[in-house]
Amino acid sequence: MATPVNRVPQPTRAQAAAWEIGAFLRHVDYLLLLATGGLVAYGLWVLESVTRNDIPGDPDYYVYRQTIYIAVGALLLVAAAAFDPAAYRRIRWPLYGLALVLLVSVFVLAQEVRGSKRWIEIGFFNFQPSELGKIALAIVLAGFVAERRQRLSEWGTTLGVIGIALPLMVLVFKEPDFGTTLIYAAIVTGALFFGGTPWRHLAVLAVVAGLAAAALLWFLPSAGVEVLEPYQRERLIGFVDPDIDPSGSTYNVNQSITAVGSGGLDGRGEANATQTKFNYLPEHSTDFIFSSLAEQRGFLGASILLLLYAVIIWRATKIIAVAKDLFSAVLAGTIVFALLIQLFINVGMTIGIAPVTGIPLPLVSYGGSSLLTTLILVGLLEAVHVRGRLAGTR
Repeated sequence: MATPVNRVPQPTRAQAAAWEIGAFLRHVDYLLLLATGGLVAYGLWVLESVTRNDIPGDPDYYVYRQTIYIAVGALLLVAAAAFDPAAYRRIRWPLYGLALVLLVSVFVLAQEVRGSKRWIEIGFFNFQPSELGKIALAIVLAGFVAERRQRLSEWGTTLGVIGIALPLMVLVFKEPDFGTTLIYAAIVTGALFFGGTPWRHLAVLAVVAGLAAAALLWFLPSAGVEVLEPYQRERLIGFVDPDIDPSGSTYNVNQSITAVGSGGLDGRGEANATQTKFNYLPEHSTDFIFSSLAEQRGFLGASILLLLYAVIIWRATKIIAVAKDLFSAVLAGTIVFALLIQLFINVGMTIGIAPVTGIPLPLVSYGGSSLLTTLILVGLLEAVHVRGRLAGTR
């Protein structure tokens, strides 16, 4: 007579789903989420104080719209974190193709604003395809590097990374958007560095980049070939010589430095922040919002902001170490490096140590495209963290 076998009852579909959700929630990096939420809330408070007098009769105009962007961005963050990074790896080429098509469509659909075409108007929302391009480029380069992990020392891999990024970079540069082009270059650098590209390759690329910059700024213009737009050239010249045109090309940065310097230790408050209140400081809700914060809240207020950024960068860097595979590690590293460069350029241009490029302050500047993109990138970091921790417990 056969001995009966005790079968282990299989969990129901609902039980399995509940276990997966519980495991997911246990491995979320809550400190990263807390720092991100704190920065978004702090940025909304700053935006409310610096834009109160911008729209007569509607002091909450910018805050109301930014709140909508934040709500949508929070949902996108959760959605991005919910998928395994492997899913993004599988769709990287369609995502890259979509970014390419949207960047081309900018030249057809976008209205020219201040000499450039960057935004496609969708109702009250101005969509900036170059922001989506950041996500697509980071994912596709991470996948490319991971596929060639055994051939990272070959020049073909390094040139392949550059070849993939070049079409997107050229399209963004031609909008023209020099600042976002620099962020794309940072994504390329991050993919190469965190992918393990040999130092000699990086050194050669650095020399080539330096020569290309010299050609754009000096060699080609001296030969009568102008690549940069006049206002871009004036900004770069103004960065080298801030006193060359104080009422023209260097007006913004001079007003910004004045605003930052006048804030002192604890700021001048809303009522006495004349640079912001009387609109002497242009773009104080977007590119130069850090200057307005420093004027109103001083060194202490700016330090709180930078501390929140430091926590985000620290936690994001820790995520690289727990990534379950090379693709995830390169993706996380590329995101960290791009955010760090964007932060440095934006804050640097407000205090005169970087040229004015029109790059927004992540999670703080007013604008939907940049905010949504950055929250999605945080969601991707959480996706890498959760799957890395889950893999480590098995």
